[in-house]
Amino acid sequence: MEPGNKTHLAEFSLWGFSEDPELQPLIFGLFLFMYLVTVAGNLLIILAILSDPQLHTPMYFFLSNLSLVDICFTSTTIPKMLVNIQMQSQAISYVGCITQMYFFIAFAGLDDFLLTVMAYDRFVAICHPLHYTVIMNPRLCVQLVLMCWIITVLHGLLHSLLVLQLSFCANLEIPQFFCEVNQVIHSACSDTFLNDLVLYFAAVLLAGGPLAGILYSYSKVISSIRAISTAQGKYKAFSTCASHLSVVSLFYGTSIGVNLSAGAAPSSASTATASVMYTVVTPMLNPFIYSLRNTDMKRALKRLLVREP
Repeated sequence: MEPGNKTHLAEFSLWGFSEDPELQPLIFGLFLFMYLVTVAGNLLIILAILSDPQLHTPMYFFLSNLSLVDICFTSTTIPKMLVNIQMQSQAISYVGCITQMYFFIAFAGLDDFLLTVMAYDRFVAICHPLHYTVIMNPRLCVQLVLMCWIITVLHGLLHSLLVLQLSFCANLEIPQFFCEVNQVIHSACSDTFLNDLVLYFAAVLLAGGPLAGILYSYSKVISSIRAISTAQGKYKAFSTCASHLSVVSLFYGTSIGVNLSAGAAPSSASTATASVMYTVVTPMLNPFIYSLRNTDMKRALKRLLVREP
């Protein structure tokens, strides 16, 4: 490619799903439904926690933040995709793509870090129950959430600034329904060594680190639960972790599945389909996972919806 043909594009093209016109209404309806369920479900979780004083605890404080992040996470990708389907277009502007990529990185990282903080909360609650209120005091909870925001905002900014230094060829097509950082980087015409280096380093540090923290926390939790003498006590202790474990398994399971899919077929539409699992399905299911088996949450939701005194 001649240097004269390199340019900062006016727009990218997102080719994540079928171009068949007959399938577009079905795809639009499906994603609109999932987006509305995601927003409504997570918003209900937030309102239920805010309205019920009994839920003003560290665990539910972190859960309300997770629900807020899930709303923002899906809102970075789905609305633009729905607009493109309605407009019968695959285009996204250069600035829009970089902006979408930034917020996607930030909110995906926030999901990861908040799940780690919630695992730590469960670790303290089960392994150090007598000191729980002292350790997980309101100041520490706010500091932990603030730290998560600062790290992920800086992480997203780092990748965005590095991508801004790249040059792209004309007629650039991304086999995704959103501007995923890896796809954008590997579509550039200029050298991407530094971008790849930072991307892999960040993946190890900011994805592997939280996962290691979650695994360590639950290794200690499992050891503590096994030491409980009664079956009822073991069940009660485990039940406080069941919802979080389900969400963690869903989040990391789908993320790993996307990475494996991308490695097997990096330019295939199957990667976009796999991405739907952790960008849309996981945030949509989180409110159901946390409410269906949680008596306190079901009570708060019922009181919110039926306006009981």
